[in-house]
Amino acid sequence: MKRNNLILTLIALLAIPLWGSSAAAQSLPTASRPLELSAFAGVSADYTGFLGGKNGSISAGIDLALPPYRGLLPTLEVRGLYPEDKGNVVSQKAGFGGLRVDFLLGHRFHPYGDFLFGRGEMDYQSGGYPYNNYNYQVTYQVTTTYVDSPGGGLDLDITRRFAIKLDAQSQIWGDTPTASTKVHSTIGTLGIVYRFGQRGVF
Repeated sequence: MKRNNLILTLIALLAIPLWGSSAAAQSLPTASRPLELSAFAGVSADYTGFLGGKNGSISAGIDLALPPYRGLLPTLEVRGLYPEDKGNVVSQKAGFGGLRVDFLLGHRFHPYGDFLFGRGEMDYQSGGYPYNNYNYQVTYQVTTTYVDSPGGGLDLDITRRFAIKLDAQSQIWGDTPTASTKVHSTIGTLGIVYRFGQRGVF
């Protein structure tokens, strides 16, 4: 989690001078606008990819948009996933940081793609998960490992400051007690975005 903490600290430091400049940013051309900070939160359906397990989770994060380049808006993102409904197989929680790229199409729809990386924890329910490891049976209670998370989504403006978020992530969990040592999970999220600046079209 040290990598994620460092990313979060950098975003906080970069965001400090933005609070007093969001109103002035509205009169600037897109290419010369300052960095823009936004936050999101939503409910997620987590298909864990492990023995059919499912979680009902909360996703939340912070985005720091950098200056646009040729119709693209590079953005630094940190986000977390926390299971509210852990199911009866395994629960997954994780923290991520990485790069998101928005496609500037000039209307209310803001599609994006991202690649995030971080660490996560798989907590095995019902007394743990027994697994034969080199002819010895080991009962796993918790696995902590790295997670890669490519994905994408769409932000739909409803006001200048608020947008609806539709997001999907494919997560690859490494060093797990499976034959391939990897678990592939899929997360779909419906959420709300709040922009501290006013990048929306209204």
